[in-house]
Amino acid sequence: MGLKMIFTNKKFRPLFWTQFLGSLNDNFLKNALVVMITFKGVAIGGLDSASVVAISSGLFILPFFLFSPIAGQVADKLDKDRLVRLTKFWEVAIMVVASAGFYFENFSILLGVLFLAGIQATLFGPVKYSLLPDLVDPKELVEANAYVELGTFLAILLGTIGGGIAVSLPGSQWWIIASILALALLGLLTGYQTPKVLAACSSLKIQLNPLPAFKESLALLREKKAIFNSVLGISWLWFFGAAILSTLPIYCKDFLGAGEQVVTCFLAMFTLGTGLGSMICEKLSFKRIEIGLVPIGSLGMTIFLVDLFFARPDWAIDATHLLSLREFLQHPLSFRLLIDFFFMSAFGGIFVLPLYTLIQDRSHPESRSRVIAGNNIFNAVFMVVSSLCIILFHAIHLSYPQIFLCLGLLNFLVAVYIYSIVPEFTLRFLAWVLSRALYRLKCIGEENIPKEGAAVLVCNHESFADWLIISALVRRPVRFVMYYKFFNVPILNYLMRQAKVIPIAGLKEDPKILAEAFESISRELRDGEIVCIFPEGKITRDGELAAFRGGIEKIIERDAVPVIPMALKGLWDSLFGFGGGKPLKKLPRKWMSSIYLTISRSVPPGKVSAQLLSEKVKEMIGDEISST
Repeated sequence: MGLKMIFTNKKFRPLFWTQFLGSLNDNFLKNALVVMITFKGVAIGGLDSASVVAISSGLFILPFFLFSPIAGQVADKLDKDRLVRLTKFWEVAIMVVASAGFYFENFSILLGVLFLAGIQATLFGPVKYSLLPDLVDPKELVEANAYVELGTFLAILLGTIGGGIAVSLPGSQWWIIASILALALLGLLTGYQTPKVLAACSSLKIQLNPLPAFKESLALLREKKAIFNSVLGISWLWFFGAAILSTLPIYCKDFLGAGEQVVTCFLAMFTLGTGLGSMICEKLSFKRIEIGLVPIGSLGMTIFLVDLFFARPDWAIDATHLLSLREFLQHPLSFRLLIDFFFMSAFGGIFVLPLYTLIQDRSHPESRSRVIAGNNIFNAVFMVVSSLCIILFHAIHLSYPQIFLCLGLLNFLVAVYIYSIVPEFTLRFLAWVLSRALYRLKCIGEENIPKEGAAVLVCNHESFADWLIISALVRRPVRFVMYYKFFNVPILNYLMRQAKVIPIAGLKEDPKILAEAFESISRELRDGEIVCIFPEGKITRDGELAAFRGGIEKIIERDAVPVIPMALKGLWDSLFGFGGGKPLKKLPRKWMSSIYLTISRSVPPGKVSAQLLSEKVKEMIGDEISST
């Protein structure tokens, strides 16, 4: 749909501009207040200005700890469009109070306003992300999330810069008051245009006691392993980003000898990089939730962060004269540093976008807001831990390059750990590389794969790469059933075990493996998973479809689940098939050849037979050939 989505899509447009204006206002308010406290040397209750600044940041984050569980419950119980309007009314009221605080320069009131603004952001967060799947088509969900991320980080940048500029203007309090009131009223106006979205779970009883609510949030997150690990991944990025941003001002001042203009320039690189990285991720995802891009994001973050360790200034640092932006850019090293910050954050955008989208897609609609609220709690916890780590790094007298190196190595270790315990990320990465580097994939009928619940996929068997191509095209994780001797191939053995591939053998070859395979298939189906089998029992040698064996009938007799026929075309004469020579012992026929996967509507359990499924797959293969 392109950029016009945020201007012409009547459902998505109000939410985009409402969240953009709200984030812009929050950051304008926070930075204007922080700059005023810093330069006016504000002291409250015997605390110096540095302590007051630290407290102000904590006051905004604190509501995420205290009220996120309740916010998630409210967002699931009430109509979401109504809740958007209520939170925007609250924002207008908060900004009226803030205006009085700025007019009278009452910083105690303004600190209270920050806490109230944090509550408002806590309530709006679950609504914002849980609304998206209700407003856009599933194929547009990745794109919509990309624009939300881009808008959020642009708002952070513009709000931070705008708040700082407003404080420096004559009559600054009037500029600040006019800005925060105008942004709040515009946000209320766009909020009123949000389309009607009924409550996801109107019968939900709200628990005001935070402890049971916290336990419920954790239980919801842990219902699905992929969701919980995605939350941990997102929270790690918040840890990472909070550490970088808290270090940035002093890094520029003490290590680079540069002033506020340079800090703002680095901040621009960081925020723009994250937003544009999200857009790049959307383009590379091809309208799918492509978690295979997550490893690419983490690797890029590490590379550019470690490079900051080696990028040392070659100019003399003068504490009495901090470099302006123009003076800083006269040094060749400055461009390397800015590029490092930009691409480090861009890869961060690539890392986080699929994780947010996965949470929205795989969480239950009736509890999606509570899941997102739980994610917000984890994000806040990781940000606090990040601050403690930076304090520790300073306490052991690490230099700023050493801090960046530690963060880069930590990021690498965390990535390795995540990908070792969540093989789905690694496998989807391999599937993405294979499918996008060698082929052009075309999938017809992907909507026929159920979003939840057990099903069996049956497909013709063209090559050794069939399972990876299917993994790249099917949104849900798939448990494949494959010939047991494939496990004797060293690298393939590792990949198949990580993917929880179920080995199977013929009755005459190994009855025990065969029996264990049927047990494993039944167990996966009872757990609500999708299982894929290749009923021909072998890879085709001549490119023709062989007769389907009766194993599929035994599977359905044991577990009555729907069966979805699929037809794969284009891999038989590829590098991984037998057409034109032995697999992997010939050159590819051509790069970027087209691979087709057609997915049919499901066949009810009572009508399943090997012959019927074979006929359906054969018919789809013929349709694919005629269409090309």
